[in-house]
Amino acid sequence: MIEARHLRVLRAVAATGSFSAAGRRLGCTQPAVSQQMKALEASVGTPLLVRGGREIRLTQAGEALVRHASGILAGLTAAEEEIAAIAGLRAGRVRLVSFPSGSSTLVPTALAALRAAHPGTRVSLEEAEPPRSVELLRAGDCDVALAFRYAGASGAEEWDDLVVRPLLADRLVALVPDRHRLAGAGSLAIGDLAEEPWIAGCPRCRGQLVEVCRAAGFTPRIDFATDDYPAVVGLVGAGLGVAVLPQLAVESVRPRGARTVTLEPEVRREVVALTLPDLAQVPAVKATLRELSRAAGHRRAATDEEE
Repeated sequence: MIEARHLRVLRAVAATGSFSAAGRRLGCTQPAVSQQMKALEASVGTPLLVRGGREIRLTQAGEALVRHASGILAGLTAAEEEIAAIAGLRAGRVRLVSFPSGSSTLVPTALAALRAAHPGTRVSLEEAEPPRSVELLRAGDCDVALAFRYAGASGAEEWDDLVVRPLLADRLVALVPDRHRLAGAGSLAIGDLAEEPWIAGCPRCRGQLVEVCRAAGFTPRIDFATDDYPAVVGLVGAGLGVAVLPQLAVESVRPRGARTVTLEPEVRREVVALTLPDLAQVPAVKATLRELSRAAGHRRAATDEEE
C-alpha cells in the first residue's frame, strides 16, 4: 500500500535532488527521508531512485509515481478537508497563494470576513506572481491561487483544467511625476509617453507593457525594472520616469510625488481565483472563493461610485 506521507517525501526528493535537502524542506532528518524512501520502494516492489554521488535521480517508475503524486495528494487533501468540515466548517485549512497587489487589496477583506464567519478555518498566505502561483496550484502545493492574465496577450496560459472564479477586471493606469507635462490630463494615450523613460513592474506586467507600446507604434525605453510596486511608485515620484500599473497595484501603495492618469483606450487584466476540480467542493475552499468574490464585488461597487 502506498502511503501519502511517502509520496510527499518522494516529491520533495524529486524536487530537491537529495535526501538532506528534502529533509530540510520537510522538517525531518536525512536518515528519516532515506528510511521512508526504502519503505516506499518496498511497497511498490521496484526501485524508484538511483542513488549515486551527490545527486539522486528518479528511475522510470519513480518518474511515473511523481507524475501521479500531485493528483493523488490533492484528492486526499480534498477528502480530509471535506470530512473535517462536515460539522459546519468548525475545522478546515486553506493554503492561499496571491500576487502582491491582490494580497494587499482583495485578500485582507476576504480573509477578515472568512474568519468572522468561520473562525475554525485556518488560512495560510504565500505570495507568488502567475504563472508561478498556477504552477503551485497544479503541483498540489496550494488550494486557491489568486492570479491574473491580460486579454489577448501573446502566450496567455490556459486554465481549462482548473476551476476559474472571475473576480474583476483590473484597469491599467499611467503613473507620471507630479510636475510632468501630462500630470493634469484627464486621460492620455500610451503613445503620448513614447519618448519618456520607463519604470517597469513584474515580468508579466513588463511583457504586457512592451506589447501595448509596440501596438501603439513604439518600443519603450525601460531604464528601471523592479517587481516591487512601492519602488516603481518611488522612482516615478522622484521624476526618473513614467510607468503603467494595474489599479490594484496603485491602490496598494500611497503614491507620493506621482499622479495617476487614465489610459485610453482601456487596457485591463482579468483577476481570478483558481482551484483544482477536486478541491472546488471542499467547504473551506468554497467559503474562501465566496469571500474573495464578495471582496471583489465591494471593490467594483466602490470604483463605480467614484467614476
